[in-house]
Amino acid sequence: MKIAIGYDHVGYILRKDIIDYLETKNITVIDLGAPSTERTDYPIYANKVARAVNSKEADLGILICGTGIGISIAANKCSGIRAVVCSDPYSAKLSREHNNTNILAFGSRVVGSELAKMIVEQWLMAKFEGGRHQNRIDQIDAIQKGEFHE
Repeated sequence: MKIAIGYDHVGYILRKDIIDYLETKNITVIDLGAPSTERTDYPIYANKVARAVNSKEADLGILICGTGIGISIAANKCSGIRAVVCSDPYSAKLSREHNNTNILAFGSRVVGSELAKMIVEQWLMAKFEGGRHQNRIDQIDAIQKGEFHE
């Protein structure tokens, strides 16, 4: 498995713990994040990770900023991306099972290293359930394309 990870200056410190964690799970990490803690703009890294996921360069993506909110909003502007910001493992798990999320975001000002690893673990272990959930994913895709009709 390959995971693209992106982060802004606020996520720069936490990114090391997440990358190390992923590598202990034998996951290949594509690091697309900020080069330092010097101020930068999170949409840059959201776009890079979303493009890597859409092009199949990466199977999934992880994004880190201060809260996870802004970077997930930016990623969700890219067609085909279902990014979720999670601050707990249960929501991360359900986001994969019910919403087939392909990018996980969280905030380094919201969760610490150990909680972030638990969130990532639950997200990675979960599998999309399909069934009734697929119909909803199809509706979301239609909304994104401007083709949704009730």
